[in-house]
Amino acid sequence: MAFNYEEYLRMDKMPTLWCWGCGDGVVLKAVIRAIDTLGWKMDDVCIVSGIGCSGRFSSYVNCNTVHTTHGRTLAYATGIKLANPDKKVIVISGDGDSMAIGGNHTIHACCRNIDLNLVLINNFIYGLTNSQTSPTTPKDFWTVTAQYGNIDPSFDPCSIASSAGASFVGRESVLSPKKLEKLLVEGFSHNGFSFFDIHSNCHINLGRKNKMGEATQMLQWIESRLVSKAKFDTLSDEEKIGKFPTGVLKHDTNKIEYCKAYDEVIKRAQAKGGK
Repeated sequence: MAFNYEEYLRMDKMPTLWCWGCGDGVVLKAVIRAIDTLGWKMDDVCIVSGIGCSGRFSSYVNCNTVHTTHGRTLAYATGIKLANPDKKVIVISGDGDSMAIGGNHTIHACCRNIDLNLVLINNFIYGLTNSQTSPTTPKDFWTVTAQYGNIDPSFDPCSIASSAGASFVGRESVLSPKKLEKLLVEGFSHNGFSFFDIHSNCHINLGRKNKMGEATQMLQWIESRLVSKAKFDTLSDEEKIGKFPTGVLKHDTNKIEYCKAYDEVIKRAQAKGGK
């Protein structure tokens, strides 16, 4: 039976404004299917997006949505979650939005372990604003801000999120929508900060300008860089260079969730006031 996406979308906003072949549409469908699998009511879901191609996400999903300023998705989402701890808050952000200007917010959200879900659509470039270098742009790639080749070392978002304290960390790509859906279901079910690094293609503002061909060729490039965590763990340090493990990379169920910790603060404050 075909899946009924129309039940979850704002059909008056269709078709999307994303470029043909963009991986954002794959992520959109995977998120919707994960919500459906979990049986969440759309009135209980809030999607927060920022600036960039991924920022359009909040326009398309028929639930509570907030379109925020550049880099501030997690700041808004934190306020939303603290005020509505029973709601399911999903943050959609790009590598520029959440790892560059919003990097500080990302680190602190991970550290707090607040029950938010950050879906990072990682296409290795500032796609919407015409190809500036992002924190995940590979070395030697052409960008408008590095026209003789990028010399900045690139971030590994999952390593940063894990080190900062995120209690669930995972990675997949738009090449494996079923695996992506399964990862999202597991992470969305986790009570704590869930971080997803989703490798996606920007064949227009990264691929073409680096002579990588069309969408299919760029997807092949993405595939060549990814290996399962099980296989990655068997590689030598030299073999791991330029490779990224996929699947669940961290799942810590022992760390207290921030809203629960904040509830204790409220109780202590109320008890003091009562005295």
